[in-house]
Amino acid sequence: MPPFNLETCARPNILALQPYRCARDDYKDNGTNILLDANENAYGPSLSATAAAAADTDVDLLGLNRYPDPHQRDLKQLLCTLRNTHAHTPKTLTPDHLFVGVGSDEAIDALLRCFCVPGRDRILVCPPTYGMYSVSAQVNDVALVKVPLLPAPDFALDVDAISDTLSSAENNIKLVYLCSPGNPPGSLLSKSDVERLLAHPTWNGVIILDEAYIDFAPEDASLAELVTEHPNLVVMQTLSKAFGMAGIRLGAAFAAPPIARLLNNLKAPYNISSPTSTLATSALGGDGLATMRRNRAAIVRQRDRLIAELPKVEGIGRLRGGTASNFLLYEVLDAQGRPDNATAQAVYERLAESQGVVVRFRGNEHGCLGCLRITVGTEDEVTRFLEAITKVLAEVRGLQEPDGGAA
Repeated sequence: MPPFNLETCARPNILALQPYRCARDDYKDNGTNILLDANENAYGPSLSATAAAAADTDVDLLGLNRYPDPHQRDLKQLLCTLRNTHAHTPKTLTPDHLFVGVGSDEAIDALLRCFCVPGRDRILVCPPTYGMYSVSAQVNDVALVKVPLLPAPDFALDVDAISDTLSSAENNIKLVYLCSPGNPPGSLLSKSDVERLLAHPTWNGVIILDEAYIDFAPEDASLAELVTEHPNLVVMQTLSKAFGMAGIRLGAAFAAPPIARLLNNLKAPYNISSPTSTLATSALGGDGLATMRRNRAAIVRQRDRLIAELPKVEGIGRLRGGTASNFLLYEVLDAQGRPDNATAQAVYERLAESQGVVVRFRGNEHGCLGCLRITVGTEDEVTRFLEAITKVLAEVRGLQEPDGGAA
């Protein structure tokens, strides 16, 4: 077993924290109680009759004058049911394994506050990766240690280099943030690589696996249920991507109950709004899951279409990374056929400014020279994108002299 010890890994002030409590921690609203405990407005939300009727058409959102359920156990159970595939372990996730927050970003920040002493401790990230890990670390005065992913096209973990870095006590690394499928590479990390890091023989810290795009990966790819086996693993997920619910800002962190308890202790009271909870519950129900799966299938068809059609466009280079997400990372080539940031930047700007098509320039990320990240849209959006990038690439490359410079 790895030497993980929550009592010495988490910050002492967080271990000793007495969480905010309300009367509804003791007496949940059963629909008939007279609620005179939380200084709410008993007359209801300040909505016109028309607005109230519109809000109540599909889902019940009119309990807005009451604070939401502070524990969200019913919602947590739906998330557990979704991930209890038993593809990786016979053990079962329960609501005690969950923290739910305002998007995955709240979990990213909460973990930093839970484990990292400002000005002393560090986190490890593997570029190219999601930018909020470093932003949240800087906000919390926590330094970064970077161990890049192995080169494209695989963008796999450099397990030996990460392990060696974790072995050095002077680094004061408490957390490792890993993204699978990666953003921007779109590659799924190897389960065996993750498990090797979880079993590090001397490091006392937590591995955080960000699975924001996991529903676009092959079936049973999620490692969420492995938190029942590993006390030093946290798996983050979100309803923003495959579920198409980015606007409600609902994220989840699966963890062993002692870590989940700490995260729940330090969160703000009532952090998940009633509308968010209601909509998330609907999305995770039978009809919602069926809709998600239909939409996901449509996205995968358009992803396959882009993989087939983009290489035929003059000036598009290699696919870098994987295809386990709802985006693709492609090189843009200059007139000499070389991956080139200036060309990619120009294409990015012209696509938006002259064609109304917005993608993401990623050329400044480690190992992503000359790359654009393209989100998979609807059939019509993909058609429009393919027409637009064909036109814009011809224009941009036509302005370049034979040596690659501007005409």
